[in-house]
Amino acid sequence: MRRRLAVPLAVTAASLSAVLGLSGTASAAPADRPQVLSQWTQTSASSYNAWVDARANQGNWSAYEFNWTTDYCSSSPDNPFGFPFSTACARHDFGYRNYKAAGSFDANKPRLDNAFHEDLKRVCNAYSGAQRTSCNATAWTYYQAVVNFG
Repeated sequence: MRRRLAVPLAVTAASLSAVLGLSGTASAAPADRPQVLSQWTQTSASSYNAWVDARANQGNWSAYEFNWTTDYCSSSPDNPFGFPFSTACARHDFGYRNYKAAGSFDANKPRLDNAFHEDLKRVCNAYSGAQRTSCNATAWTYYQAVVNFG
């Protein structure tokens, strides 16, 4: 009767790197990072929804090294007159911060600002009558602020 020796195979990231001759430096973000960033910063509701889903699951996107930090609506109220603008402001911050880091902010700022306005108008669509009018006027004011001072 032959006996087999069971030898546990312990492979760690460090040992695998040593065998493959890799350095201990972190890998770069995936090559499709610009495309993903673009997909999440368009004016459409589907772009907004995809970003909201990704934001809720940031760990799934950690390899992309996105900057998810936000100060929401900066020095303006996040929920002016009770209108919940904070998520729209967070997505706007996401676009600004990540395009600035990528060195392509100026080329993308107009689209980011337009996406922000569309996000705010989607918030306003939940209201009717005078509330919707007031919300849209507030959204326009926020939009003008980022176009002129953002």
